[in-house]
Amino acid sequence: MKEIIKRGLIGIPMGITIGHLITIGISLSMGMKELLPCVPQLTEQLGSELTAVIVQTLLCALLGAGFGGASVIWDKENWGIVRQTGIYFLVISLLMLPIAYVTCWMEHTVMGFISYFGIFAASFTVVWTVMFFVARNNVKKLNAGLGGND
Repeated sequence: MKEIIKRGLIGIPMGITIGHLITIGISLSMGMKELLPCVPQLTEQLGSELTAVIVQTLLCALLGAGFGGASVIWDKENWGIVRQTGIYFLVISLLMLPIAYVTCWMEHTVMGFISYFGIFAASFTVVWTVMFFVARNNVKKLNAGLGGND
């Protein structure tokens, strides 16, 4: 539990940073020449841009804490990679999707949800694949250094 809290605290600034990058991406995808600190729908729902930015920042902090805390799943050496991946993906999906909905990062329609989930799952798959091959390469280097086999 101590490690979950420690990693969660480390994840907070990362979550805020990623949230800011998401707003940049949304601004670019909407063809804006200026940064939208949050989507206009969130500002409308909350009544002011400042309140919307504060809520979004707090939710991004929660998101970062959740991702950081959930990373302890990868330390469960007695779990297989499939189990680790499945549980981690489930945990972060249950965290990410409601936050994306509340912050209006996805359209509030079935297709909006499916589209956002598809992008999220594809992003997860790309990052997971890259990390898998990096880790596998590191193991090969360690084994070669020890004179062992792959």
